[in-house]
Amino acid sequence: MFAITQTTFGGPEVLRGTEIDRPEPGPGEVLVRVRAAGVNPVDAATRAGHFPLFPEPPLVLGWDVAGVVEATGADADRFAVGAEVFGLIKFPAPAGTYAEYVVAPVDQLVAKPAALSMAEAAALPLSGLTAWQALVQIARIEAGQRLLVHAAAGGVGHLAVQIAKARGAHVIATARAVRHGFLAGLGVDELIDYSATDFTTATETVDVVLDLVGGDYTARSLALLKPGGLLVTTVGHNSGLTPEEAEQHGIRLEVVFVQPAAQELGALAALAESGQLRVHVEQEIPLADAARAHALPGGAKGKTVLIP
Repeated sequence: MFAITQTTFGGPEVLRGTEIDRPEPGPGEVLVRVRAAGVNPVDAATRAGHFPLFPEPPLVLGWDVAGVVEATGADADRFAVGAEVFGLIKFPAPAGTYAEYVVAPVDQLVAKPAALSMAEAAALPLSGLTAWQALVQIARIEAGQRLLVHAAAGGVGHLAVQIAKARGAHVIATARAVRHGFLAGLGVDELIDYSATDFTTATETVDVVLDLVGGDYTARSLALLKPGGLLVTTVGHNSGLTPEEAEQHGIRLEVVFVQPAAQELGALAALAESGQLRVHVEQEIPLADAARAHALPGGAKGKTVLIP
């Protein structure tokens, strides 16, 4: 099968297309013919050797997948051959979705809803589960609460604001002005152009902050949190704040590290089916051009997806 491999850590140029052996499903696994594979920031960090999920190359990147079940292993009859499925598989262990075929644990896959294209389904798992686990599992966001989302137009952010709106929260978002129309269309209540305005003085206090930026954003966000409020960040390695320092300010700090979860992914699929969640795919790029996908500048709307 065709796959994108790398033999060394480095920049996008280390990603090369090659032929490798097609995997075979073992017990509890299915073979999926990949129709789309999501691209995530963790992919680039792993490619560069900055996120030690692989000991050494050679390796095949990718964890988000949408496709069709091609074959089933023993004790893996949850989906029949020909079923359309999607999921976040094996993370943080190697999965290898940048390929024509991938083996996936059957209990980490969900039936693809008709409301999502293959590209949209592949864009949803890692980003959607990150947002869900941050806001529903950790923050338990509910109607009437005020939520601030940093980097709200990105992959995780644009899904997070919709999850929060579906649960009745008042959502404030930071993004460049050029993204405000996009976010308003997703239901965001207040928009802050962080490049022109100090977000710490641009709105009233909030119950929860979802920080997808890190650095000084984490510590600066304390000024907007109510006493007893919660700051959830995805940037545990560079949050600029420790749990102890947050506690001294009367705030709780939590770091979310996404895990595969079929039941939660099913809940996200149900939101998509009901029209409450829209997955924005900014670019669909041929799998053979994966290096180009990795060379795209940051700050884009939504997600980029590879198409074999």
